[in-house]
Formats: sequence, C-alpha cells, structure tokens
Amino acid sequence: MDLILTFVIFVISYVFIISEKYNRALVACLGGVAMLFAGVLDLNTAFMEHIDWHTIVLLLSMMILVSITSQSGFFEYVAISLARIVKGRPLPLLIMVSTLTAVGSAFLNNVTTVLLVVPIVFTLTKLLKISAIPYLLATILASNIGGTATLIGDPPNLMIGQAVEHLTFNAFLIHLGPVVLFIFIVIMCWVTFLYRGQLHVSLEERKALMALRPADFLRHRRILVKSVFVLSVTTLGFLLQPLLSVELTSVAMAGALLLMFLTHDEQQTEEVFQSIEWVTLFFFVGLFMLVGGLKEVGIIDQIASSIIHYTDGDLPKTAMLILWVSGLLSGFVDNIPFVAAMIPVILEFQEYGMTNLDPLWWALALGACLGGNGTLIGASSNVIVAGMAVRAKQPFTYIDFLKIGAPAAIVSFVISSIYIYFRYLIYL
Repeated sequence: MDLILTFVIFVISYVFIISEKYNRALVACLGGVAMLFAGVLDLNTAFMEHIDWHTIVLLLSMMILVSITSQSGFFEYVAISLARIVKGRPLPLLIMVSTLTAVGSAFLNNVTTVLLVVPIVFTLTKLLKISAIPYLLATILASNIGGTATLIGDPPNLMIGQAVEHLTFNAFLIHLGPVVLFIFIVIMCWVTFLYRGQLHVSLEERKALMALRPADFLRHRRILVKSVFVLSVTTLGFLLQPLLSVELTSVAMAGALLLMFLTHDEQQTEEVFQSIEWVTLFFFVGLFMLVGGLKEVGIIDQIASSIIHYTDGDLPKTAMLILWVSGLLSGFVDNIPFVAAMIPVILEFQEYGMTNLDPLWWALALGACLGGNGTLIGASSNVIVAGMAVRAKQPFTYIDFLKIGAPAAIVSFVISSIYIYFRYLIYL
C-alpha cells in the first residue's frame, strides 16, 4: 500500500510540475509534505537522510558569490568582451557561450558554472536585443555534457570515484573525455542548426556593441577587486579539492562567507540574502523528499536489482542496460539517489565472475550525467537556470526544454552506447 501511495504522490506532483500551473517549488514541497502525512517518510529521515544539504548549501553559497560579484559589473565586462571577439554575431556567440559552459562544468562543476555564465547570457542578449532562451537552453545542455567528462564535474561521477579507488580524476578524463567532446560537438552543431533562422542582430546593433568599451561597465571597484579575488580563490579551491581533502560545499561556503565579510561596508547582508533564488532552493528540498519517498519504499532499489535479474551477469548486456536505464530515469528523478542505489549493485557483479567492472562504471556515469538533459528537472543546473530565467523575465516552460533536451539526451545515449561497445566490449 505504501508503494502504491508513494508512486501516486510522485506522479501527481510530477504532472503538476510539468503543467506549470502552480509554482514548481510549491508543488514539490507539497508533494514532500504529502509523503510525510502518508507515513512514507518521517521528518527526521527526510531531513537527515534524503534532503541533500550539501547540494542546497553549495547552491546557496554560489548564489551569494554571484550576487555580490554582479554588483561590480564584472559579468557585463566579460559579456561585452566575449561579444566583441565574435563581432556580435549571434550564432558564433552561442557556440562561444556553450564552449565556456562546457569547459567550466568539467573543471569546476555544472552548478557553479551555470551560476556564473547565466548572468553573462542575460547581459549579452539584452545588449543585442535578442531572446535569451536559445542561449539558456544551450547553456543547460553544455553544462550537463561538460560535467560528464571529469570526476568533479557532476555529483554522480564524484560518488563513483569515491566508491572505486582506481577511478581517479585522470581516469575519468581519459575514458570519458573523448566521447564527451564528440557528443558536445554533435549537439552544438544540431543546436546551431536549430536556431540558425531565429537569431538575428542588425548591423546597427552590432556596430553599437563594437563601440562599447568593456571597462566602462566596471563599477564599484572595491567590490570588483574583492569579489574577483574571492571567486578566484574559491575556483582554485574547487580545482585543488581532491588534494585539500575538503568538500566542495565547504570551499563554496567559506568563499561566500569571506566575500560577505569583506564587502560588508558596500553590500548589506540583508540585501545579499534578498537576492537569493529561494524558490529554486525550496524546489530542491521538495524534490529530494519526493525522490526520498521512492527510495524509502524500495522502488529505486527494485529497479537496480531488476537489472541484475534481467541481464543474468552478461557484461555487454548489463553495460547497455545500465546506460539506458540510468539515462532515462535521470530525466525524471534526481540522479544522485539512483547512483547511490546502483553502486553497491554493480559491486555485487563481482560475484557473477566479472573481473573488469570499469565498463559498467563508465556506463553508469554517462547515463546518469547525460540523462540530466532529458527533462527540465533532470539535473540541478537545469532547475537553477530555469529559476534565474523566471527572475530575469525570460522564462521558458518544461515543454520548451523537453523539445530540445530529450532529443539531445537520446542522441547522447546512442553515441555513448557505440563508444562503450567498441572501446570496452567488442573483444569480450
């Protein structure tokens, strides 16, 4: 009975989220509370086990850093500099922004990167008087693809790396980097083809843009120096995190608090907290509770164990099934609990005589990370960009993203399947 009730609550909540008739944070939180009243979760279990406070605090910290930095004009400076490089041409600019996002997502993480890139997108599109939506959608796709390439790019990779000692930062880069680069090129070619007739900038607007001096947009020099310094130190902390043995959340939190302390005279603490995307944060709280309900009644574990039963230990079949199941599920539920459930399952495959589990780990990483492009709630970065878009009065709907995200995800799965088969499985 608990299983049926949990599934009904999740489906109803998901339908309302897709319909967008009500605020998605409100729907997700109501769904989470319904799990409590149904007895599927208790408050202590929900708050201590299922809500990922590391993710919530990481998002909050990065929002603080971005909010204070934006007061200095730094993002306008970067935006105009990028636009001048491509002479204000919209399609080359789309490719440049996407490339910047993908690289940043690989070597920072996709959540941090979109929080830094999206303000630049809004500035660029406002200057060129074009819609920000194509750039926002491309940013989401690029962030999830780029984050797949490295150990620190996306949380599922970090979880896999922590569970399997020999899967280091370099191992992820060597094994996933080539296929991620190819997927990125293919998807970006498709996106630019898709929007080739929709992005137009007049010659006068391009000339006006080229006449602008990026340095003229820098303001509050004291905030600029302090924020760029703290952002640089925080970014360095992200890159050195494996050596520092300090969690990413701790690095981000330290950076946010340090910047708030240094800029207290120029930026009041109350003003900083008012600028936070609280709707996005509460949406994550509700979503974690909804997925926690699925995990609590064993739905996610049943899916994972069913993979073992269906494949009966056959490595090629298992790798393909893990890739596609994790990819499709990651579009509808958060990929973190699914990966958490799959890690011990894959480790159990050693009992079937499998000595080389690496193809399964790469299949899980590719599916869970690239599956984030499937729907608007498939990855943290998707939800963040959607929230920032609403705040900037450039909203796009669940269906708007589904039209571009779902095909991109399917193409990514096909390419990943071919890659895994010919690199790891063909000689078995």
